[in-house]
Amino acid sequence: MGKTEVERYTGVDEVEVPSAKWGWSAENPRVLHFIGIFSAVLLLLMTHGNHVGHVEDLFLIIFAVLILGIVARDWIARSRGWYR
Repeated sequence: MGKTEVERYTGVDEVEVPSAKWGWSAENPRVLHFIGIFSAVLLLLMTHGNHVGHVEDLFLIIFAVLILGIVARDWIARSRGWYR
């Protein structure tokens, strides 16, 4: 006799992604945004140091602004529904 229950299909094969059984198969944008902002702040904190040249500061600031730009673009795109 067949089952009367309908199996839930999440679109993810549980053999390939074992954590899909618990519902952890998708990325969490809030965590990714937090990690991006945290890493940009760490890069900006590294500008305070005992180095003589300021070329290092320029690269740290450029990479921090680049990370914050990527986070801002992703945040805006998700809020406007450009992608989920």
